[in-house]
Amino acid sequence: MKKVRLEVVGLSYSQTQSGAYALVLGELGGKRRLPIIIGGFEAQAIAIEIEKMTPSRPLAHDLFKSFATSFDIEISEIIIYNLVEGVFFAKLICKKDGKEQEIDARTSDAIAIAVRFECPIYTYEFILSQAGVVLDESTSLEEEFTEKPAKLDKPQFSESDLATYTITELNDLLNNAIEEENYEKASKIRDELHKRDKNN
Repeated sequence: MKKVRLEVVGLSYSQTQSGAYALVLGELGGKRRLPIIIGGFEAQAIAIEIEKMTPSRPLAHDLFKSFATSFDIEISEIIIYNLVEGVFFAKLICKKDGKEQEIDARTSDAIAIAVRFECPIYTYEFILSQAGVVLDESTSLEEEFTEKPAKLDKPQFSESDLATYTITELNDLLNNAIEEENYEKASKIRDELHKRDKNN
């Protein structure tokens, strides 16, 4: 299966789940984004490393890195390899003395380790196709920074009644959410669109 390389785009506080965060991964050199809901501790662990902050005592992921480095274990890459009922599955690809070993991990932990080892993050095309959010390629920089009155007429987002929107309205909502970089909202709208596709 063809692998697609990802990079960490950002973290945002979840508007629907208390104490949770949306980790947004982006397709390297592409337009697609992969939003993943993670816990507050894992979000903090990722943010601390990205911001190059030094905690007073090592976090669990820092301890893992120190342990692996002490025993000459290399983390060569992270792969998000499956998606089942909204849950992402990941694994660490480790190398020692020329031998390769795969270790199963929660996706949030795998990403926290990846940013510490500065190793590449990958997923498969079928996962991006199923759970990714595609940015609108037709939107130019000029259009992005020009006032768009038509947006005022678009329906407002309400998770409880997404089923009442038409396909056209849902696509408008999806484009708005992407422009606002609200990937959690975009993922819920995308799920509703996928549900409609399956029923047709």
